[in-house]
Amino acid sequence: MKNAASVFLAGLMFVGAAGWGQAIAAAAAPIVDTDKQIATMKAKLDDWPQLNRYKAENASLTTVAPGEDRVVFYGDSITDAWGRRPDTGEFFPAKSYVNRGISGQTTPQMVVRFRQDVINLHPKAVVILAGTNDIAGNTGPMTPEMTEDNFRSMVDLAKANGIRVILASILPAADYPWKPGMAPAGKIKTLNAWLAGYAANHSITYVDYYSAMADDNGGMKAGLSSDGVHPNAKGYAIMAPLAQAAIDKTIGR
Repeated sequence: MKNAASVFLAGLMFVGAAGWGQAIAAAAAPIVDTDKQIATMKAKLDDWPQLNRYKAENASLTTVAPGEDRVVFYGDSITDAWGRRPDTGEFFPAKSYVNRGISGQTTPQMVVRFRQDVINLHPKAVVILAGTNDIAGNTGPMTPEMTEDNFRSMVDLAKANGIRVILASILPAADYPWKPGMAPAGKIKTLNAWLAGYAANHSITYVDYYSAMADDNGGMKAGLSSDGVHPNAKGYAIMAPLAQAAIDKTIGR
């Protein structure tokens, strides 16, 4: 019995020694709440373009008054945050401008909600600022051609409904904090060149934020952002007059 017990204990020690490192690694690994992950993913899939985000606000928006110059600012987090956080300054006080940005969105999501969040609001013009999340691959890998097609679709939808278009350059970024290693600087510069050319060829106003905010390496100039991607109040203070000049040019004011 003693010999059998010794063999059994030795076996346990052997297995234990072999698996001890794995046990330590498992104990150190973060605990994943699978149910929470599934619920989060389901919520995203149930409303992939996030049509519910502005549904109530759109319903409560007053009818455009005679002579009112309503403009929709349409985009991702860079638009979404404008004037909605203490560190982003004001969003065009005393103007009939409507913010319809949604953080994290890519251009395919924006195409889906374009009718609800732009056309149905009956603006004179729309300022479209998007594309950086396409480069980051927020909703999956995308080619430049896919992004370009989505811009074309939004422009076509706006023009078909008598809405004038202002295309905004993508803001500079040397890297994405939420997805490092994507090397976006060159990709942003290339897509901006396409946007500027497309705007020129289709009689669309182009507002160039990039040139005023980029450093020599294609990143955001120091002091204009806390994370190198999203503007702070100083960054938006540069963008605001450029946007206003583009609006004035586009709607003839």
